[in-house]
Amino acid sequence: MDKLQAMEVFVQVVDTGSFTRAAENLLMPKATVSTLVRSLETALSTKLLNRTTRQISVTADGAAYYERCLSILADVRDAEESLSASRASPTGRLRVDVSTGFARHFLIPLLPDFYARYPGIDLDLGCSDRPVDLIEEGVDCAVRGGELSDSTLVARRIGVMRFITVATPSYLTLHGRPTHPDDLHRHQCLKYFSAKTGKTYEWDFARDGQRIQMKVPGRLAVNDANAYMTALLNGMGIAQMVAFVVQPYIAAGRLERVLEDWCVDPMPVQVVYPQNRHLSAKVRAFVEWVAEQFDATPGLRMQDAGECPGLQAAPGFAAVDALQASIGIPSEISRPSA
Repeated sequence: MDKLQAMEVFVQVVDTGSFTRAAENLLMPKATVSTLVRSLETALSTKLLNRTTRQISVTADGAAYYERCLSILADVRDAEESLSASRASPTGRLRVDVSTGFARHFLIPLLPDFYARYPGIDLDLGCSDRPVDLIEEGVDCAVRGGELSDSTLVARRIGVMRFITVATPSYLTLHGRPTHPDDLHRHQCLKYFSAKTGKTYEWDFARDGQRIQMKVPGRLAVNDANAYMTALLNGMGIAQMVAFVVQPYIAAGRLERVLEDWCVDPMPVQVVYPQNRHLSAKVRAFVEWVAEQFDATPGLRMQDAGECPGLQAAPGFAAVDALQASIGIPSEISRPSA
């Protein structure tokens, strides 16, 4: 039995609470996972897990052993990286989770630069608009928006998302232009709801020390960034959108800003990863790289957080027609990241 491999398997089983999910994350047969854990228990002459037909739980000895395994495995990785070139040229499979819109319109166009810098990293990019459980699903890190609510995660703030309120010219011709947030009660607004809770997010506005937070009216609510953008471009209502994404549409005359003199609170953007995980060279490389990309993009930089949203063109978005969806980052936040 490879003791280190058995420790890694045991840690993954504890983290996921399932032999099946552990096997999927480790890309090995479930029978192998089960055999390694049993072999580990035999070698230690103690029971690490309680198994039932419905769930597994950690014994008292297993919990203590789990903490030691985390420390030992982290020390092993530190030793390996210190004696190799992996810190300068990290290698291996990296699992990152982002939203569909964020992947399409920000991250993926920039990946050639990432691969040029780190040719040894193979990236598994999970794309969805749902919050993921990093530990249970075996994800190394994720890019998320809003304030961090999960205390089991470590977060590094890398930038902000800034929002503006927009509509199509055809909608404004038919329904008029709001001049105050209260006017939205007489309009159709495109709403966004949480895929996790079903809650519809409120909109917020600020001007000259006055703050307004409100539930907006509207017949359509969605929980997908692509659907949100499609509804907007088809003139179905007023929307709050990420400023740098909709700027090309505004320049092309397909969208118009409304309530321009009202600011919308920027949303912090963070890279998150489990706190009980060793920050490997490949994870560190990705975190530093994506933070650099945010810092190089006007409107997304940390120093832009205090400014009233303006319009900045995003690099790499040469064709307006290529922008068919908004940019979104899954999290439980006060408004859609669409």
